[in-house]
Amino acid sequence: MRIPAGRGERRGQERRERVLRSAWGRGCLALLSGALPALTFPEPDLWWLAAVCLVPWLLLVRSAGTGRRAALDGWLGGTGYMLAVHHWLTPSLHVFIVVLAALLGLLWAPWGLLVRRTMGGRPSAPAAARAVVLVPCGWLMIELVRSWQALGGPWGLLGASQWQVGPALRVASVGGVWLVSLVLVVVNTAVALLFLAPAARTVAGVSLVVCGLAVGAAVRWAPRPAESGVARIAVVQPGMFDGPLGPERRLAAGERLTGALAGRGVDLVVWGESSAGVDLARRPDVAGRIAALSRRVGADILVGVDARQTDRAGRTGIFKSAVLVGPDGPTGDRYDKMRLVPFGEYVPARSVLGWVTSLGRAAGEDRLRGTRQTTMTVPGAGSGRALRIGPMICFESAFPDMSRRLARDGARVLVAQSSTSSFQHSWAPWQHASLGALRAAETGRPMVHSTLTGVSTAYGPSGARIGTPSGTEVRGSAVFDVPLATGRTLYARLGDWPLQGAAAVLVLFCGYEAVRSRAGRGRTASDRPVRDR
Repeated sequence: MRIPAGRGERRGQERRERVLRSAWGRGCLALLSGALPALTFPEPDLWWLAAVCLVPWLLLVRSAGTGRRAALDGWLGGTGYMLAVHHWLTPSLHVFIVVLAALLGLLWAPWGLLVRRTMGGRPSAPAAARAVVLVPCGWLMIELVRSWQALGGPWGLLGASQWQVGPALRVASVGGVWLVSLVLVVVNTAVALLFLAPAARTVAGVSLVVCGLAVGAAVRWAPRPAESGVARIAVVQPGMFDGPLGPERRLAAGERLTGALAGRGVDLVVWGESSAGVDLARRPDVAGRIAALSRRVGADILVGVDARQTDRAGRTGIFKSAVLVGPDGPTGDRYDKMRLVPFGEYVPARSVLGWVTSLGRAAGEDRLRGTRQTTMTVPGAGSGRALRIGPMICFESAFPDMSRRLARDGARVLVAQSSTSSFQHSWAPWQHASLGALRAAETGRPMVHSTLTGVSTAYGPSGARIGTPSGTEVRGSAVFDVPLATGRTLYARLGDWPLQGAAAVLVLFCGYEAVRSRAGRGRTASDRPVRDR
């Protein structure tokens, strides 16, 4: 029996309405729509999807019948987002990843209220204009709060999905990854408004044109660092070594690969995070071998040390450090990692959450934090000129403020040492490597990302990739001719102004709503009839 087209459409509409009215159905839609943006990051790398990936979530939240339902849709969508972006942590955290995602997802509950407040019903032109401004500002505040290191850090910021898009990198040079996120959410909000009332569509169209003009202006007129010379930097990627003898075998492999770089005129050799599992100050034999390699290659070696050490303040414990070794041994330059990975390198509130170590690969002993960032001066080798570098370790490359500080302190090259061997067959290695493009574009300084097991790569001052990355299947070394640059980007000069602007806009909005609400209550009270006594 053939169903008439009109009747089929009505039945389809009725089914959709039943799903939206169902608490379980709506909850599942919120989780799935919140998870959709994860596809924009490596390794799926569907970067183009970022322009519309929030639209299903926005349309769902705005249709909520009550503020409570909108907040719930925001929370569930945020939970889906966190689960999808951090799913590769499951082997380490097991079921606890769901708890963490649900807690972080709460940040999107107020955002859900904001979406419904500005986009609900049939929004007028003024309401649509408010939505295009306020919804992106609210999103940016969520990214700011969850970027706090104790909450996991700024992994999976929406703007980071555009790491290989030239215009987006130019925008990052103006306002950092924050401005890229802001532009993306403006575009998503405008696209969502296209599905609503005619007045909202007009505002949406204007907003999209303004965004295009703003991005074009950044591409055309934002200051570009001037290239000035080249540094020849090698990265060593020995690969994965398991078992009790793994650290010794990894160190030996790193030494062999480094020795093969002799005669290639490199200025610096960068090993990955935890490439040496011993304190070089207490193991002069190991320090001597690395110094001999430095003499043979003709360049200093930046070694990643993960061992029990004593810092300048006299604290003794396990530090993750970047130690510079020259032809005469350790030069005295050492940087201790400041921002540790929650659960991977320390357990927050261990007295309460220590049970997590029995479920996964959480740290059995807390690492100690470094106290300050450091720049190091590398003597010229192949180029004959001294080179100032700014080291970071592991997911510190996700923090825009750290690379900005190093550039401000005079670093000509940003260097990140990493090891993602625990997540070798997940999206994590490629996601981590992609962050270097954003940090380079933000600061106007090239970035070298060296890992034990991949992905090792390098980016120029504009954020463009240099050469071919070494994937997770590679064991070997690579040499990059890294272009140096002078000058400062607008982001390096002005800092996190998009965050400050977004916060100011939301404060003004909240103040306006409070005044309007008070005035409304006053009018209601004055309109009440006065009873004669």
